[in-house]
Amino acid sequence: MTAIAMPAPDASVLARRREIVATLREIVPGEGVIDDETEMRPYETDALTAYRQMPLIVVLPETVEQVSQVLRYCHENGIKVVPRGAGTSLSGGALPLADGVLMSMMKFNQVLDIDFANRTATVQPGVTNLGVTRAVEHEGFYYAPDPSSQIACSVGGNIAENSGGVHCLKYGLTTNNVLGLEMVLITGEVIRLGGKHLDSEGYDLLALMTGSEGLLGVVTEVTLRILQKPETARALLVGFPTSEDGGRCVAEIIAAGIIPGGMEMMDKLAIDAAEAFVNAGYPLDVEALLIVELDGPEAEVNDLIDRVEAIALKNAASHIRISTSEEERMVFWAGRKAAFPAVGRISPDYLCMDGTIPRKELPKVLARMRELSDKHGLRVANVFHAGDGNLHPLILYDANLPGELEAAEAFGADILRLCVEVGGVLTGEHGVGIEKRDLMPEMFSEDDLKQQQRVKCAFDEKHLLNPGKVFPVLHRCAELGRMHVHKGKLPFPDIPRF
Repeated sequence: MTAIAMPAPDASVLARRREIVATLREIVPGEGVIDDETEMRPYETDALTAYRQMPLIVVLPETVEQVSQVLRYCHENGIKVVPRGAGTSLSGGALPLADGVLMSMMKFNQVLDIDFANRTATVQPGVTNLGVTRAVEHEGFYYAPDPSSQIACSVGGNIAENSGGVHCLKYGLTTNNVLGLEMVLITGEVIRLGGKHLDSEGYDLLALMTGSEGLLGVVTEVTLRILQKPETARALLVGFPTSEDGGRCVAEIIAAGIIPGGMEMMDKLAIDAAEAFVNAGYPLDVEALLIVELDGPEAEVNDLIDRVEAIALKNAASHIRISTSEEERMVFWAGRKAAFPAVGRISPDYLCMDGTIPRKELPKVLARMRELSDKHGLRVANVFHAGDGNLHPLILYDANLPGELEAAEAFGADILRLCVEVGGVLTGEHGVGIEKRDLMPEMFSEDDLKQQQRVKCAFDEKHLLNPGKVFPVLHRCAELGRMHVHKGKLPFPDIPRF
């Protein structure tokens, strides 16, 4: 059971479990409903494995109509629903509820349409991120967002968390590459937002849905932007004697007007773990390693490589290696892509944090992070999207040692407070979920949070979709709708009231 406070289970729903299972089996026949405790065990957590909770029931719909009927039934009967993709969420976004239906969308796994003329791919939400590129690469196209979990994570989950990846600096996060959605509201209504056209009409609800963490609706179809692969792509592997040197190099590259296809950084602990795991040829005598990828026409790439190399040398680079083939470029990235599992080999457990800071604050934040490591008595391996300031500190701990999980949580909270303190934000691509939920007041005022909850109320007045996530204190929609009276005076008294 998770130590983080979640909504208290509704006893009346728990008492109706048998009836709920029977009704869901009518809606999703065959093997579409799982109610056996052993068979539900794989769904008790997501990639934030420190927290676990068995769901009431698991349902695996295969059609939009089934999704609609399940949600309508749950809405009419006051039953909570937690949407789930591949379960790779690192913020507890897919953590089940004891009195909630866990809706897995992984049977929605078909590529529906590829339109090279319009540069779009329309897929179901259970298609993996890498699966989109695999479907279009034979014509020289690819899907730009590429989180490290791209071999497993689903497109629907990418939308829920607004995932990024190593190439998001130049080509954008998920929100910059989604053109249209089909989604089902908690009431069972099916709506469409956007499409293959580039300009959306009306309010930009598409952007609102991207990053909404399953709180507003369930996505059943996605239209994505696909890109042609650049003519040339080469990468530099640059080592530095200190992380601060690497941080300054990152800031100067961007200040020079150079926008790399990707720019990633790792510290000593992460470098050693990745090299032992992948044998990518990383130098082991440096404290920080920067991977800078430049893409575009060959002449432009060659010129940019010279400019980046000069900036690196100016910032005390002690090791520079430039890829001379596509195979070598992919090897450079192999270690970075495998950094998370690599760190898993050197520690029984770790928490993967996710915060974003202004690039110029990198040296300061890295130095402060070392101080926090000493304060909490835990090691931290840093792997992050240096170009856009998205940090992924990996806090190493052993859950079998009393107090270490609590120390890791406190360390992580201090890192996120530091991000906000220097002008950054609590999350870059992992979402808030339960992990950062109680830290939201560090960044938002009470009025800010209430206004965000009013948006939630517009889509889900009963708070049945993924409750307990994102908002530290959940207000009832009726409370949020009340007029605020200050010292006996109504706001804007000149406005007629009806």
